[in-house]
Amino acid sequence: MWLWALLPICLAVFGCVSIWVIFGVAVSNETVNITVHFPFISECGSYNPQSCIFAQICNICAFLALWIVVIRFQQVRDYGHNSRVNIASIILGFISCLGISLIGNFQQSVMKEVHLLGAFLAFFVGLAYFWLQAWLCYRAPPSDDHRWVGGLRLTFCSISTILDIAMVTLHNTGYKSGAAISEWALVMSFFVLFGIFGCEFRHIDCHQLTVQKRGLKTLSTNGGDIRI
Repeated sequence: MWLWALLPICLAVFGCVSIWVIFGVAVSNETVNITVHFPFISECGSYNPQSCIFAQICNICAFLALWIVVIRFQQVRDYGHNSRVNIASIILGFISCLGISLIGNFQQSVMKEVHLLGAFLAFFVGLAYFWLQAWLCYRAPPSDDHRWVGGLRLTFCSISTILDIAMVTLHNTGYKSGAAISEWALVMSFFVLFGIFGCEFRHIDCHQLTVQKRGLKTLSTNGGDIRI
C-alpha cells in the first residue's frame, strides 16, 4: 500500500527542506555569519524568529519519526521476528525521537546542557537504531527488496558513523566549520535512512489498532438483546 510508503518519504523531504529554510533565514537576517565559520544547525535555529520555526520543525520530525519507528516495529513482528533486537530497536527509536524534540525545544543559547543531551540521543542513539534496522532488514525482509535495500541502508549507516566520528573529532580539535559541515551531512544521511523505510512500508496492506480481542458479549433482556 503506497500510502504508508509516503510517510517516511514525506519525513525525509520535509526535514531536508525545512532545515535549509532555517539556514536561509538565519543567513538573511545575519544571526549567523558564514564568512567567519560555517554554522551548526543549532546555531541557525538559536535566535528569533527562526528559533520558533526550528522548534516546530523538530517536533513535527520527532512525531513522524516516532510513528515510523512504531510501524516498523509492528511490521517486523508481523513477519514473525519478535526478537530482542526488534524490542531494542523500538526502545532506541523512542529515545532518539525524544532527543530530536529536546534539540528543538531547548536551544543551545538557552539551555546548552539539555540541547547537547538531545543531540547525543538523536545522533548517537539514533545511529544505533539504524544499525539494528540494517540487521533486521536481512532477518525479517518483506520481500526480495533486502537485496538492495539492505546494501543501501548499510552504506548510509557507514557514512553516518564516519560523519559522527568526524563531527566529534573536528569539534574537539577546534575545526568548527568542518564539524558543522559534518553535522549537516550527517542529518541529511539520517533523513535518507528514514526515507529508505518507504521501500518496506509499501508492502503494508493495512494498519489497525485492536482495542478488544474478545468478541462482543450479548445480554438477553426482556426487551431484546443488548450487545456490549
